Amino acid sequence: MRLKGNISKLLLVAFLTAPTAFTSCKKERSGATGWNYNDPKNGGFQKAPYLEQETGPGLVLIEGGRFTMGRTEQDVTYEWNNIPRTVTVSSFYMDEVEITNFFYLEYLYWLNRVYSADYPEVFMQALPDTLVWREKLAFNEPYVEYYLRHPAYRDYPVVGVNWLQANNFCAWRTDRVNELILIREGLFEWNSNQINEDNFNTEAYMLGQYESGKRIDGLPDYNPNNEYRNVRMEDGILLPKYRLPTEAEWEYAAFSLIGNTTAELITERKLYPWTGHAVRNADNKYMGQILANFKRDRGDNMGVAGKLNDAGDVTTPVFSYWPNDYGLYNMAGNVSEWVMDTYRPLSLEDNDDFRPFRGNVFQTKLLDEDGAITEKDSLGKIIYRDVTPELDNLAQRRNYRQSDNINYLDGDRESSIFYESADNFAEIANRAMYHNPSEGDMNFNTLISNRTKVYKGGSWKDRAYWLAPGTRRYLDEDQSTSDIGFRCAMTRVGSPIGLGKR
Repeated sequence: MRLKGNISKLLLVAFLTAPTAFTSCKKERSGATGWNYNDPKNGGFQKAPYLEQETGPGLVLIEGGRFTMGRTEQDVTYEWNNIPRTVTVSSFYMDEVEITNFFYLEYLYWLNRVYSADYPEVFMQALPDTLVWREKLAFNEPYVEYYLRHPAYRDYPVVGVNWLQANNFCAWRTDRVNELILIREGLFEWNSNQINEDNFNTEAYMLGQYESGKRIDGLPDYNPNNEYRNVRMEDGILLPKYRLPTEAEWEYAAFSLIGNTTAELITERKLYPWTGHAVRNADNKYMGQILANFKRDRGDNMGVAGKLNDAGDVTTPVFSYWPNDYGLYNMAGNVSEWVMDTYRPLSLEDNDDFRPFRGNVFQTKLLDEDGAITEKDSLGKIIYRDVTPELDNLAQRRNYRQSDNINYLDGDRESSIFYESADNFAEIANRAMYHNPSEGDMNFNTLISNRTKVYKGGSWKDRAYWLAPGTRRYLDEDQSTSDIGFRCAMTRVGSPIGLGKR
């Protein structure tokens, strides 16, 4: 019999530790109390077999470390928004390629199948904006009509997707991957009849709020009061959430300094995701071939017929060109990519030097008056609320005192553009440097707000300057363009190296 994954190991442990004739089997004991693990006779505290995190579909492990984040090129824009700074990034997983049109069409198909009957707006809100291809003085209508859906473009990166839509895709992908894991391990049946709120959601399942489609009741429970249970986080079977990478993660992965490192010595600083300071291949076998899809000069998107420099008038298939030293494709050129951070000019100066990120809005699950998880929302998701000083005793905390920390150290009342002339705190709050119209005067707005998100890297319509991973730009979270796409990331838990190595 071939065992499958961690669940098969759990079932084997359940068989060997059950109170049967196999009483001679020696059980593992706690080093703290001496009590047996996985023993129903003493309460059934379980120790699940675990090796390490499974690598999710499409992901590669990015081994973390220290690097100098920020400017490597001349600051030709004079924005001074990417001051070099040494930071540490933990190991994480990242998509090998950008999310393609075909991946996104799979997502749209699922949304239409599950929600179209009662919540058609869910599908409509997820649709990419194909009109981003239009230009007033260019004939781009063929891309409007064909780029997203024609099979000729299925392996090209999806565009016209805003930051909010990209995050929703990541959440959907998490649930589909974890649902497949439970099907693979024999706990769930294939269920193509999911509809509205009755669809698999990882959090809802782990909290006992989703029971549809089960093949068996669950895993054997060593608790003498229960017979079966759902998979828990302690089992290490279900994967962490897919998400957008942070700005620091994306930049670190793009530079891929692991290919320029001997012991702890970085032998050569990179300007681009490849070694060297040119945009053409220096290898004898591929001498002179272009290394990324970008705009070489004014009016030159792909070179001369017969010898196209990058073979792409707009985007190109996601496996084009050479990968960097982490095995990631198109970390320069093709499309720029959304990251998770909210934009501030001084983020690189203000952020922590360990796992830097700006954009935290701390939340907690919405509970009823008895402290139990409330019902799911109409789409089958667990409901969250922002933490508050009144409900969450934040006055006793030392590490944070409020939910929304996007403006922390940059955008507070001392940063108000009317701070000197303001008469009271309320006026200052409504005249903040980074203003949100939804929070105050609708007639007063700023170019940068809490809805302004960072995107990284160059694209098919950019010059080589933007190919340097340290460059950064921004756009409102609900806007999209024909040259911004995205790829997903996932947190790495446990050993930063992999396979349990030290």
